[in-house]
Amino acid sequence: MTAADTNTVDPAEVAKFEAMAAEWWDPAGKFRPLHLMNPCRLDYITGQIAAEFGRDLRSPAPFAGLRLLDIGCGGGLLSEPMARLGATVVGADAAPGNIPVAQLHARQSGLEIDYRHTTAEALAAAGEQFDVILNMEVVEHVPGPAEFLTACQRLLRPGGLMICSTINRNGKSFLMAIVGAEWVMRWLPKGTHDWAKFITPDELYALLRQAGLDPVDRKGTVFNPLGWSWSLSASDLGVNYVTASVKRAERVSPCPAAGPS
Repeated sequence: MTAADTNTVDPAEVAKFEAMAAEWWDPAGKFRPLHLMNPCRLDYITGQIAAEFGRDLRSPAPFAGLRLLDIGCGGGLLSEPMARLGATVVGADAAPGNIPVAQLHARQSGLEIDYRHTTAEALAAAGEQFDVILNMEVVEHVPGPAEFLTACQRLLRPGGLMICSTINRNGKSFLMAIVGAEWVMRWLPKGTHDWAKFITPDELYALLRQAGLDPVDRKGTVFNPLGWSWSLSASDLGVNYVTASVKRAERVSPCPAAGPS
């Protein structure tokens, strides 16, 4: 781990998720909330990518030709559907135990995904470039969100798109994401989240702009306990929410018109 990585990788956070690595693909296990949320997340992700790059989701491989990074990929719950849609996928995770789990499941599913035990900083230092970055439920686990998002910005090609989701910081999110999810429902081990690290939508927008990205959309992802399902909301960002931001292509100033000689 490099000195730069220490700002964006928390060893204690990595250890938490590595301890749960073998359960990534168990829909009734510790990652049940992500399995339940995945259809909603995928609706947002695919819609944003299709709109930004002019792709038709009805085509057989709508994301063909797009290079996509799933940072904090875990067991590959998002990497695999992106690969099925035709994207060339790199899945990166700071927890080494997640990578063999993701690799095995991809092989069993007949998918070619480049999974790596690495960090955003290391990828940026190597000069890697992507059209799309999925940055889902990661930013609330890093010690330096500004540095982390700046590294992600460096990884995007001009005109690239980043989808970033996290958890709002308020009383409702404490009750739902910590008391409800960890203490009552026991969907996640106690201590998975630190409420003080949650980020409000306005704070995240400010961090994205500071990193050199242009936020273009945000939606809430809302859980319905009656139907045990998630849906997108344009108005309710009280707990979970997701954003889209772009790295604007650099504009070349036109040459000044030649004056009279």
